[in-house]
Amino acid sequence: MTLIRTGGYAAFTCAATYLFGFTLLVTVLAPMGYGTKEIDIDAVAAFIYRSPGIITVWNTAIYIVNGLALLVLVVALSDHLRPGSGPWAQLAQAMGVVWATLVLGAGMIANVATERVVAIYVTSPQDAAALWEILHSVELGLGGGNEIAGAAWILCVSSLGAAKAALPRRVTYPGMITGLAGLATLVPSVADSAGAVFGLGAILWFLLVGRVLLRASDSG
Repeated sequence: MTLIRTGGYAAFTCAATYLFGFTLLVTVLAPMGYGTKEIDIDAVAAFIYRSPGIITVWNTAIYIVNGLALLVLVVALSDHLRPGSGPWAQLAQAMGVVWATLVLGAGMIANVATERVVAIYVTSPQDAAALWEILHSVELGLGGGNEIAGAAWILCVSSLGAAKAALPRRVTYPGMITGLAGLATLVPSVADSAGAVFGLGAILWFLLVGRVLLRASDSG
């Protein structure tokens, strides 16, 4: 299997992890305010203690699996863009590797937070909730609370693909919109809505990119 084809499947994997994450977020985790500024940390700590497996699977899917698939996609897209882009493709690859690294780091911290909450909750639910809040803040700072690194990479790849005609417009235009939405998460007043646009746009973009890479692999 070629790198380009593997990258296509990796893009579909990224989309699948986003879909899985959104589904669990709006169903199981929504009542606790998970993913919002009104999150109930005591309720989250209690939920983690009762159902650590659910949180671990969620963290592993949206961070670990996503980050590893993202690394493959980053390298594959860089290889796809390199013939007409030269050093710019290397820059895009570096930006993507930074994003994937942050995502993996966030996932490892999130899973450690889950383990520590379960261990502490028996003797002190309040301490467990406080510890989770601290580690969750670190998790969000790395990759869950803003979309700057991912937005910069998607915007760079989409802009480069458009400039060099290496990616079709049906990929580059949604990618640019998604990237700009991710950058808008820097603005507190629109961060939540911009983050939702980024997440949904990223799902579409991953699916479109995956299709393009698979077609490129077939034609190559």
